[in-house]
Amino acid sequence: MTWEEIKTAYPNKWVGLSQVEWKDEANVKSAIVSYAGDSSKEPFLKQVAGEDMYTTYTGTDEMCPLGCLTVMP
Repeated sequence: MTWEEIKTAYPNKWVGLSQVEWKDEANVKSAIVSYAGDSSKEPFLKQVAGEDMYTTYTGTDEMCPLGCLTVMP
């Protein structure tokens, strides 16, 4: 699936992507969705266990999987 198709199929979800093809260093061109859900826990645990998976959020809100820092103006 393309990144646009993934965002449409799984809005505001955490997704675990495999076989990722990159547009550039930071942008997904296409991938296979191996996980989709409301929590980042499962795909991160799979990554820690050695599964080749990239985890990201499909929503427009900024999400911080490892904790957020307050940005001061």
